[in-house]
Amino acid sequence: MSHDDVAQNSRRSAGANRRTFLKTAGTLASTAALGLSGCIGGGSGGGGSGPVKIGHLAPVQLDMGKGSMNSANMLVDHLNEDGGILDRDVELVEGDTQLSPSQANQRVQEMVNQENVAMISGTFASETMLGIEDRVADLNVPFLDTGSASPQITEGHVGQNYEKYKNVFRNNPVNADFQADLLGEYAKFLSDQHGWNSFAVVVEDAEWTNPVTNRTPGVIEDAGLEVAMTRRISPDTTDFTPILDSVEESGASCMLKAISHITGTAMLSTWGAGEYPFAQEGINVASMSPQYWSDTNGGCLYETTAESGGGGTAEITDKTVPFTEDYAGRFTERPTLPMYMGYGTYDAGYVFKEAAEAAGTVDFENNLDDIVAELENTDYTGTAGQIQFYGQDHQYPHDVKYGNDFAPFPIVQWQGDAENDMIEGEGAKVCVWPEEFAAGDHQIPQWMA
Repeated sequence: MSHDDVAQNSRRSAGANRRTFLKTAGTLASTAALGLSGCIGGGSGGGGSGPVKIGHLAPVQLDMGKGSMNSANMLVDHLNEDGGILDRDVELVEGDTQLSPSQANQRVQEMVNQENVAMISGTFASETMLGIEDRVADLNVPFLDTGSASPQITEGHVGQNYEKYKNVFRNNPVNADFQADLLGEYAKFLSDQHGWNSFAVVVEDAEWTNPVTNRTPGVIEDAGLEVAMTRRISPDTTDFTPILDSVEESGASCMLKAISHITGTAMLSTWGAGEYPFAQEGINVASMSPQYWSDTNGGCLYETTAESGGGGTAEITDKTVPFTEDYAGRFTERPTLPMYMGYGTYDAGYVFKEAAEAAGTVDFENNLDDIVAELENTDYTGTAGQIQFYGQDHQYPHDVKYGNDFAPFPIVQWQGDAENDMIEGEGAKVCVWPEEFAAGDHQIPQWMA
């Protein structure tokens, strides 16, 4: 069976797969002992003749991480039904990062030195990825980041010391510099649609949002629009009334936000109950969950969030919707859809498969340059877009190329009159921008109409 025929996968029996579940052992050794094993070369660089093991790192206590791990398991099913990698079965090694760089470092060390993985994908928080990047580089294991957005992952590492960090790639989502520019372009769309000409840029204080603070206001102003205020807020914020009040006082028609550690439920509840005279738009990672409508009792109505794969609501490629439906048919516990990281994780597995088979090896200890060269040549139609990487001389070497013809970052909106059997609750997400992928019109809060 071809891996391009994702639609047929929904008819597979979950019990018929050939994968072997492996869990990374969190109690086998202390961090110090693991460091020692790294010094003495406890792994064998992905080589050997048995199954090809691939590792995946995610914070599985979050919907985003759980959806990504589900997608990794689904990936292994599909890889094995497509002949594995180099005609060898594929096994998954799971690693829970617990949103901790130290925990993630330990998982990476175990995966390479104890489990002999051939590649690792995943992470989520940029702080976690940046915290493990040196360890990943020292171990030389091919790493495809499928969830972190900081441009420093590529620009500040691969771009500054290519030889050391050449095994690190980012295939999802588009980096935060591009996301920041996108939010500015989206503001122009909202102005054209609704006459909103004044914007407040409000983001959580996190590594990945630095570009939104530094770049988005300039893009908005270059479009001839006003930036009424900018503000960074603590991820520990619980009382959002002062923040919402300040946005109202600024006169902004719309608050463009970027949050991932903040769930946004309290902010939305306060906003909706107070019928504040401005819209909430931008990026809210928690809002990507298919359970968010029920989590907020419909309070997320009218909220938008940018999301790789468009949450499965748009045909980014001919694989997007079939993959989403396949996932929904397999997993009945939350999250019942893969969310943005799941799309990237699934695609990363096939990107690696194609590179390894072109190189003729997964043995990165002896053939890393061959594997890296083939990863650099990637041109793969995935579920989240056409995946190619920027070259060594680019500002963001080994970062996924951004654009509607490559990896887009579409914006979806929670709407009450939309229908989607894969969403829990009465509302559903609809892709509203860009026009190329839009499945419906953007709606404004009824109290602003």
